[in-house]
Amino acid sequence: MITLRLFSHEFESVPAATSWYLADLGEARGKQELFTRQSPQRLKVLREHALIESAVSSNRIEGVEVDQSRIATIVFGRPLLRDRDEEEVRGYRQALTWIHEQGEKIPISEETILQLHRMTRGEIWDAGKYKEKDGDIIEKFPDGRSRVRFKTVPAKDTPICMRDLVELYDDAVKDRKVPPLVLLAAFNLDFLCIHPFRDGNGRVSRLLMLLQCYHLGIEVGRYISLERLIEQHKERYYETLQQSSQGWHEGKHDPWPYINYLLSILKMAYKEFEDRMGRIKSPRGAKTGLIEKAVRDFSSEFSVSDLERACPGVSRDMVRRVLRDLQARGDVECLGRGPGALWRKREKR
Repeated sequence: MITLRLFSHEFESVPAATSWYLADLGEARGKQELFTRQSPQRLKVLREHALIESAVSSNRIEGVEVDQSRIATIVFGRPLLRDRDEEEVRGYRQALTWIHEQGEKIPISEETILQLHRMTRGEIWDAGKYKEKDGDIIEKFPDGRSRVRFKTVPAKDTPICMRDLVELYDDAVKDRKVPPLVLLAAFNLDFLCIHPFRDGNGRVSRLLMLLQCYHLGIEVGRYISLERLIEQHKERYYETLQQSSQGWHEGKHDPWPYINYLLSILKMAYKEFEDRMGRIKSPRGAKTGLIEKAVRDFSSEFSVSDLERACPGVSRDMVRRVLRDLQARGDVECLGRGPGALWRKREKR
């Protein structure tokens, strides 16, 4: 709540880089309705793909991994779950579905925050409860050493800080003095600095970001996984979070590195959405396009398994079929034999 409190007392303008992001996002939001009127089948595939990617990526950032072959079943099916990791991925999917279906009606409140935590943490004993013990953010080094990277709000002060956070955000939205997207990112930063839960803070922060986007009419997260983009740029995520959290308790921090990072994620999501929808007249199917994009995104050699991880929910047979087509066109080449063979893109002459 420190960032929001500072903005409520004194806010004159945004840095130049932030204003550029806001202008680009305003333009992208203006095109949103045009794109969402096109090709219902393509949009359906994008929605399903984004749902899988979001559930998997947001948990993977926190070290929660599940068997790749079970991802689609965990997300869309009703299987018996094997372990806590699968339970957390399923819970995150349920929270996403709630936001996608009811987003505009779900308030930014303590009750909502606790409900999102309860959904993502499953049957664990403190699901939907603020932390009971102090818990600082610890950085561990490869040699076994560790250090306190950030001292979070003490457990005894967490309830009042969360109440202040929600009230300050609500007041700022009504006041309209600060650009709404800047408020969204500032809320996200303050939430992570408070660190209200023993575990699961990052996942709840990303769900809240998606929910707040819906409140602002920004629906790109329905079709492009914001969580995947954050995972792909997680080094920058941790770097900017550390930069913006220094001096937070004293109100002497610089929130703009982290604010600009989140705005850049939204800009990347819109760019990817427009790229995919811009190929709407392509004769190839939607899943083929997803696989081909994954191939283009690889900067080095890759395997079929790598492609499966990049395209969760797409069958191995489909991946192999697209690879064969790309090989026939001279776009890729196989460097070996067998299921573990590596592939690479061929340079165009």
